[in-house]
Amino acid sequence: MDIKGKTIIITGAARGLGAAMAKRLASHNCKLGLIDLDKNSIADTTSACEDAGAQVMCVSADVTKEDDVANAYAEVVDQMGPLVGSINNAGITRDGLLVKFKDGELVKRMSLEDWQAVIDINLTGVFLCGREAAQYMIEGGQGGVIINISSVARHGNFGQTNYSATKAGVQSMAVVWAKELSKYGIRVNSIAPGFINTEMVAGMPDNVKEKLSKMVPVGRIGEPDEVAQAAEFIFMNDYYSGRCVDLDGAQRM
Repeated sequence: MDIKGKTIIITGAARGLGAAMAKRLASHNCKLGLIDLDKNSIADTTSACEDAGAQVMCVSADVTKEDDVANAYAEVVDQMGPLVGSINNAGITRDGLLVKFKDGELVKRMSLEDWQAVIDINLTGVFLCGREAAQYMIEGGQGGVIINISSVARHGNFGQTNYSATKAGVQSMAVVWAKELSKYGIRVNSIAPGFINTEMVAGMPDNVKEKLSKMVPVGRIGEPDEVAQAAEFIFMNDYYSGRCVDLDGAQRM
């Protein structure tokens, strides 16, 4: 797909992977609808994307709320034209053991609040955004591309019951949607990053980052732009659909 002049929405665009994908796609002179909880937080990403040649608008939305998502997508399409791309990236972590015991005594359990918060944003949010994107793409009649951001944790990661469940879910949804939406010219894929040098990882102590690097067979943590390159590939390759790009440096083999 040639995305020059085409409208693409990215959620969780203020920083990290969302910002990296926005900046890389901006170099193709597309139109970007950048969504985050606080649109003022997207200012730096907006400036970088505009400098790269994209037309940009920012929208505030809580992806867990159906009306917020509907209004945000409607606003972008109304101002920027038919939607052809949607990257469902917004997500959080609330890590913890399912149950923690010490000396035979229960110390802590993963709370329902921590379970539900991750489900609401990482899974329900992707569902709401994917559904909205599909409708607009079908109505626009130009086909499109939907990308769900999964994770290597979808295979099951220690201390991440909630996160792993959501990342397995969004990858599975991408497969389902690819089958259901192909007749409308819509391709759907997912990207599953491993350890990536986002703001959260960059803020870790050096010894922790070194330990993480040793867990990756290629010997280093990935860079956000390498995830962005995967998103770029998905847009550009018109035969790629229903698949997951595992971008983890062979961490999961």
